[in-house]
Amino acid sequence: MKTELSAQLQRTRMLTLIGTIITQFALGSVYTWSLFNGQLAHKLDAPISQVAFSFGLLSLGLAIASSLAGKLQERFGVRNVTIGAGILMAIGFWLTAHADNLMMLYLSAGILVGLADGAGYLMTLSNCMKWFPERKGLISACSIGAYGLGSLGFKFICGALLSTYGLENTFMIWGVLAMSMIIVGALMMRDAPLQQSSGNAKVLEKDYTLAQSVRLPQYWMLALMFLTACMSGLYVIGVAKDIGEGMVHLTTQTAANAVTVIAIANLSGRLILGVLSDKMARIRVISMAQVVSLVGMSILLFTRMNETTFFLSLACVAFSFGGTITVFPSLVSDFFGLNNLTKNYGLIYLGFGIGSVMGSLVASVFGGFTVTFSLIMTLLVISLVLSLSIRLPNRQNVAEPLLHN
Repeated sequence: MKTELSAQLQRTRMLTLIGTIITQFALGSVYTWSLFNGQLAHKLDAPISQVAFSFGLLSLGLAIASSLAGKLQERFGVRNVTIGAGILMAIGFWLTAHADNLMMLYLSAGILVGLADGAGYLMTLSNCMKWFPERKGLISACSIGAYGLGSLGFKFICGALLSTYGLENTFMIWGVLAMSMIIVGALMMRDAPLQQSSGNAKVLEKDYTLAQSVRLPQYWMLALMFLTACMSGLYVIGVAKDIGEGMVHLTTQTAANAVTVIAIANLSGRLILGVLSDKMARIRVISMAQVVSLVGMSILLFTRMNETTFFLSLACVAFSFGGTITVFPSLVSDFFGLNNLTKNYGLIYLGFGIGSVMGSLVASVFGGFTVTFSLIMTLLVISLVLSLSIRLPNRQNVAEPLLHN
């Protein structure tokens, strides 16, 4: 009987893993958005910069929904919330296909698609990690790696659809395809059981509610590290082609190769640092990622770049960014426990949305790359000091409140 139960449990968690990977692949498709900016700008008779702002709203919606998904999962379960996210994404793309002004584009492609993506992204990742507490780093690497591969896979799918069916039909087909994959993935998932340990005292040592976590300095130290990683990664990735043309004086065609370099380095960071985080202290893996990012930023800030050093700097920043967002969910669970991970990491994940606009905002206010690079460099140094000095919370401080939860 025990063997049967064990086999059933193994089957359930493997199906959940496969379902999560399928769902994450479909959710990652939103990162092909730059393919559509030109045609949307022509259709709406608007500058590309204003059209591209919809992706900033999408990133913000993604971060906000990620922070709220834990509450939804508690009430409706991972399967129902994921199915709802898939349907909302299809509605968002359908409305995007019919958008005839910027405000409608911002509402549909920005807010609705962003909320749908965020509702599914962090919740399914956290749920899958709870099924594999002994392999958190590997599971995070598989899940977030699938999210990254989704942008690569759908780049070819959406590109082919655009050339064959046109802009409006592409959005509708994309919505139906993504929704179908998300629903299929959701039907394979089960809610992970609460993490149990041998004695109550051990449980008390392990899990913090969000209200308890935010009272601890470690929580905000981790939040600053995450914000810094997102700001550096998202800003440099977003303006990589412009850096190549403006600072290194590369041709447009050569500078465009930055997309490939970033994609390879980003995925490598996710897989290498994700797997490594199961073999050594995760906070040390984050410290390593910060050092790699510092190398990349130093090249950008302090050297006269050529083609080789330019691509090397991008690879360093993208590798560090990909690795950090992969390791961080497991790191947060090390500090505050697995049971409340979706909520505890959800609030920290707002740093992704803030980081996505902060770099661009600083650059637009102060002008040029140098000031932004200098700010990022300063924040990276502070984050490195924090990662080298941070310690796990003193468990006794929360034992009393936990008794009354």
